[in-house]
Amino acid sequence: QELLVESGGGSAQTGGSLRLSCAATNFAWNHIYLGWFRQAPGKEREGVASIDNYGETRYRDSVKGRFSISKDNAKKTLYLQMDRLIPEDTAMYYCAAGDVLSLTGRPDPDLYWGQGTQVSVSL
Repeated sequence: QELLVESGGGSAQTGGSLRLSCAATNFAWNHIYLGWFRQAPGKEREGVASIDNYGETRYRDSVKGRFSISKDNAKKTLYLQMDRLIPEDTAMYYCAAGDVLSLTGRPDPDLYWGQGTQVSVSL
């Protein structure tokens, strides 16, 4: 059984919007942090946004004001609303769950991951 399943990726033009969803099992949902990471070809995986049990959110600087992370506890679903997309946002986006989650540096080795969903932004 997949712990985390992403959906909602696709193609958009610069300035457009996409909304990613991540359906989680109870096991994944019961961790302190849920978050979104992304990995572009040839680059390291990087943290994008996170939300904790109290609803406190954090974002990497390059997406602040453009992306919004939220969650629906009843549906056990995590969301990432992405507005004003730019080509640099092109990457595979991954949902993650864990009790330690930093948006900087290498992802914590104990994070649980989804399979990813591709986002492509064209000029």
